[in-house]
Amino acid sequence: MKIAIAGTGYVGLSLAVLLARRHTVVALDIVAERVAQINARQSTIHDTDISAALLTEDLDLRATLCPDDAFASADIVIIATPTDYDSETLYFDTQSVERTVAQALEASTSALIVIKSTIPVGFTQTLQNYHKTDRVIFSPEFLREGKALYDNLYPSRIIVGHRGSKGSLFANLLAEAAHTENVPVLLTDAAEAEAIKLFSNTYLAMRIAYFNELDSYAESNQMDPMQIIKGVGLDPRIGNFYNNPSFGYGGYCLPKDTKQLLANYHRVPNNLIRAVVDSNATRKDFVAESILRKKPKIVGIYRLVMKADSDNYRTSAVQGIMKRIQAKGVPPVVYEPNMSSETFFNCQVIKDLDSFKKMSCVIVANRQHSELSDVKFKTYTRDLFGVD
Repeated sequence: MKIAIAGTGYVGLSLAVLLARRHTVVALDIVAERVAQINARQSTIHDTDISAALLTEDLDLRATLCPDDAFASADIVIIATPTDYDSETLYFDTQSVERTVAQALEASTSALIVIKSTIPVGFTQTLQNYHKTDRVIFSPEFLREGKALYDNLYPSRIIVGHRGSKGSLFANLLAEAAHTENVPVLLTDAAEAEAIKLFSNTYLAMRIAYFNELDSYAESNQMDPMQIIKGVGLDPRIGNFYNNPSFGYGGYCLPKDTKQLLANYHRVPNNLIRAVVDSNATRKDFVAESILRKKPKIVGIYRLVMKADSDNYRTSAVQGIMKRIQAKGVPPVVYEPNMSSETFFNCQVIKDLDSFKKMSCVIVANRQHSELSDVKFKTYTRDLFGVD
């Protein structure tokens, strides 16, 4: 088949590499630099598996800036464009998805259009009604940044929001490309598939928030949080996983998805979903206050990225800590070797690690790193287990 994929972030590019092993794939992006990178077999994101596949595998893949070039003869169009949360409307900004769906429908009278972008509950049905078509369906993605291709090759489940032949077609496409046999496949209605994505990420955010609040309690009462977490995790119903404290949940998905789910609850009574959203700000307040109690003259922020092996710092939790410290009159400096600019939110960006260590009274690190082993005495982290 010919498959067009709109958007070359970690969802779109990982799917492009996955499917180009068996099918002809054309990747569409609005950024010329990204298109050039893909055509030069360079990854647009930090993912070692994708980088290796682009260099070593025989992929039937090319990239283009032209929607007609991508969509005109496509059998399937996959949309993986960004849907950032709009704090004014309290909903995802779905304009890129709406625009791409319209382009695909105009360019092709037969292509199946599959939305992979995260969207509000009810969005797919609204689009189907507006365009008077049943060719638009939704399939949620469950990918980790830095492990996107791996998670497509070894998926935990494949969910498609269509119970008929169109849903089966796309589910089979993903299942055939996976290395795992007998992947659980669930075909649902569109709204249920949209809800599965938001509820899954909100549960993960809730678990992060829970162990962060456990850690806040332990630190406030001079207790060892590691002992408590290990003891709690020995209950097999809870488990010893996804329990490492942090400065809060962040990254591209969890902050916006939890807020979108809360927005979808606007006429439904709830306490827990609201608490998950509010808890993130509370945790950042607590961490910032704990750092400020040390009365530092300069606070060093070690890396803006959320986790190891990532180049993404969109809405990372440590940024919230940095802004709170800055608001109290304490100047942060940032060590971020991947950043080209000299400042970030009016904070100096330091490229030399030794200089950064010397000038920082307290070094704030969301995750431990061996680079900081010689300055442990002035490093503040809530990372207990050394894992993401």
